[in-house]
Parts: sequence; structure tokens; C-alpha cells
Amino acid sequence: MDSHSRTRAPGKRAAPQAVPESPVQGDLSRAIVTRRTSYPNGHHIKPHWHARAQFVYAVAGTMRVRTARHAWIVPPSRALWVPARTVHEIQMYGVVEMHSLYVNDAAGAGMPASCVVLDVTPLLRELVVRAVALPAAYDERGDDNLLMRLLMAEIRRLPPCALDLPLPESPDLAQLCEHILADLSTRRACALDAGDMNTSTRTLYRRFLQETGITFARWKQQARLLESIRRLAEGVPVTTVAVDLGYESPSAFSTMFRRALGIAPRAFTAAGEHHR
Repeated sequence: MDSHSRTRAPGKRAAPQAVPESPVQGDLSRAIVTRRTSYPNGHHIKPHWHARAQFVYAVAGTMRVRTARHAWIVPPSRALWVPARTVHEIQMYGVVEMHSLYVNDAAGAGMPASCVVLDVTPLLRELVVRAVALPAAYDERGDDNLLMRLLMAEIRRLPPCALDLPLPESPDLAQLCEHILADLSTRRACALDAGDMNTSTRTLYRRFLQETGITFARWKQQARLLESIRRLAEGVPVTTVAVDLGYESPSAFSTMFRRALGIAPRAFTAAGEHHR
């Protein structure tokens, strides 16, 4: 049953009564419950939590998942592991064909204790597609159970991806970040940001590093990287993405992208198409 009350302080997991829980459908006696859902472009799932850990994967479309202190971009070639009782919200870009696995504590043993984006292998994609096609009361003593065990074994060996964006806790810094995220094409001097906050550049740098764990300049670069991934996943040409996000040239953008992810933008786009 859903319950409503005030959200807890940012950065902390909510108690079960803190926010509404999105109901998990299926046979809850099973270690892993699957769900397949289609969402239209622009759909927003409000902040909620699950009693089980959730493996969020979209075979089509791109998702932006946010908690109080982090944001992640999840294109079709990636998935997000969300630990149990983690408050999160999801924004859809394009028509999203979401495949979710809700995993109990025993089946999810050894998985990360915090949200992490994972690089989905072709094998895992096929395992997930097969798993969500099973009946709710699948046979846990036969081949269906072997499929689920293989699926979790493959998830545990997935490499993590640096597709997260830490968010500050202080209201003034959070507002600044939202302002930057609303227009990532503008290359605004940090001194202007500090001036708008009636503080010095040095103080802004210090506070930002203290609250997010990365420098202000690094945060801006990461924000542009995540936005570029979202746009590339939607089929926007590399040159257009580079220009829209304020890079001097497509080659400068490609250099940044390759340095961050170890792959060229066009190769990343091709990989995403391969997963569909």
C-alpha cells in the first residue's frame, strides 16, 4: 500500500514511510520479479522507492534517473542498479520500453550498496528479454530458475560506467546547478556564478568540492557529457551535439567523449543501436 509523507533530508535513504512506493507486481514469493512497461516521450515517474532492489533497463529510449544527491543518464546500452528503499524519480526521453527486475536481498547479495550505471552486454540483454517474458509464477525448481541465476551472475560481472552527476545539498548551490543544467550551451565564467551568489570564486570552488566530491569545472564537464549521451541516444548527429553544447569543434567534443568513456561518440551511438 502506498503512503505519503515528507521526504527525508537529501543524501539519506528514506524510511519505508517517507515517500510513496511504486507497487511491484508479480509473485512476490519469487526471488526476482520482472516487469515490462512502455512509457511515452516526456513521461515522468515521481519520487518513489521499492522494498526490493531494482535493475532498471530500457531496450529502447533513454532515461534520466535522479535521487536527492545524484543524477544518471541511462541509454539503451546501459542499465541502473537501484538498491532497495532508495528514493528515485525517472524522466523518459523518447518512447521508453522499460524492463525492470525487482530483486530480493538474497538474490541481490554482493551487489553495490549505492546506485550505479552498468554496461549491458549482448548476453545480458537477451537474458533480460527472456526473463520478462516468463509467467509471474515461473518455475523456481527448473530451467526458469537457471535462467534467473545466470542473469544475476551476468549482472554481477558488469563493469560500472561513470555516467553519474553528483548534486550539492545546499539550496543555493542546487539552484545554481539547475540553472546550468537548463542551458548547457552557455560557457559562463565561474566568476559570474560566484558573483550571482554574492560569494568569491574561491569559496564557490571550496563549497562545491566539499558537497559533491568533484571540482566545479569537472562537474560542468560531466553535466555536458551526460547531456551529450542523452542526445546521441536520441539520434542527434555528433556535430550538432558538439555545437549545441558549446564545444569549439566536433573534434574537441570527440576528444572529451573518448577520454571520459574510452569510446568515440559515433562508436557509442553504434553500440546503442546494436542493443535495440
